[in-house]
Amino acid sequence: MITGAREIDLEKWKRRVRQLKLFFPEGQVTRVIGLTVEARGISASIGEICDIIVPGEPCPVRSEVVGFRDRSTLLMPLGELMGIHPGCKVVPRGKSLTVRVGPHLLGRVLDGLGVPMDWEEPRWDTGEEVTVDNAPPNPLARRRITEVLPTGIKAIDGLLTCGKGQRMGIFSGSGVGKSTLLGMIARYGSADVNVIGLVGERGREVREFIERDLGPEGLAKSVVVVATSDQPALVRLKAAFVASAIAEYFRDQGKDVMLMMDSITRFAMAQREVGLAVGEPPATRGYTPSVFALLPRLLERSGMGPRGSITAFYTVLVEADDMNDPIADTIRGILDGHIVLSRELASRAHYPAIDILESVSRLMPEIVPGEHYRKAMLVKEKMAVYKQSEDLINIGAYVRGTNPGIDEAIDCYGPVTGFLRQDMNQGFNFDETVEQLNDLGGGG
Repeated sequence: MITGAREIDLEKWKRRVRQLKLFFPEGQVTRVIGLTVEARGISASIGEICDIIVPGEPCPVRSEVVGFRDRSTLLMPLGELMGIHPGCKVVPRGKSLTVRVGPHLLGRVLDGLGVPMDWEEPRWDTGEEVTVDNAPPNPLARRRITEVLPTGIKAIDGLLTCGKGQRMGIFSGSGVGKSTLLGMIARYGSADVNVIGLVGERGREVREFIERDLGPEGLAKSVVVVATSDQPALVRLKAAFVASAIAEYFRDQGKDVMLMMDSITRFAMAQREVGLAVGEPPATRGYTPSVFALLPRLLERSGMGPRGSITAFYTVLVEADDMNDPIADTIRGILDGHIVLSRELASRAHYPAIDILESVSRLMPEIVPGEHYRKAMLVKEKMAVYKQSEDLINIGAYVRGTNPGIDEAIDCYGPVTGFLRQDMNQGFNFDETVEQLNDLGGGG
């Protein structure tokens, strides 16, 4: 008689055998409309991978089931539509998209489907095969966030301190320095492993980011997942899930992982393309309801687990520098804080262009000593006073001695600005940052 853990294991395998498909009925393509392929004669579920056999081509075109219409199955290729025509054979594979994960991925660059795209020989026989679309951890299985995770960036560590397992958004318009800031965090942060997802990125900028922003030091402890803007929408979507699955693997090994995704806005745009292609009605600013349902499913996958952590930085590309557009507003409500990059600061050659008055870390009061938090709030208060009176100060209308608070803010402005500026090739340890913060603006 089998009892205890062995009986539980046996039941698990029985369920898997019952669910296993041993026969895969073949179907055929009936028509292609826009980004979708309609097929008949197959039995497949949402998210299942199917192969479309194109005569004369050495490899089938992988596709995913994204919906149903009448008696047809709607497929979206994980590649190019070129060559697909009515009558092409369609073969379900009985499983969703998977990726092989393991320590061998460190230092590698993968495409949006998890296939190595660098020049080293791919190794398919190593690692553990996992599905890319996983559920977030049980909320009660998450440990509380209690430890600081230094990033090496003074403005963040000093005034917007992040904890291990925290999820932060980096909000800005285009060309304000999001990718450069991510590269600095990857190089100088104290995480054990970096997983970087470049979703919808320009092809020209991928190698620049890897060699200039990330550098050999950062790449050595990183896994980079790339889906450029010319890739099909479904591949751009899968890149975000692949990066999250890889980060989850290292987290479950007990490591502190830094997950960086650039950008979550392009992820939302890819889902909008998929939703519109299968006939979903547009809602807010053309975004379909599935976009707003999918965002929390992705963003909640990071954070603390029963062991290990995923500290996540998601960049958010705001339209016309509008921080309240629907996607930015939704993401801000899900994450544990936001870092706003200012185009005005960038135009003054102030890098990183972090607007500390518009940014917040929701967990900072719980993870730093009271004196550190008090000092950070004092610095922000003086910067707010200076900003309110900046026009009067610049035109010479303010007379010193009129308001002691403004006088203090003027005295602090130069040192604080110097503290917030940081060269992209320079990192600071956390203790050094706290010491410099304590020297700002007197005792307060």
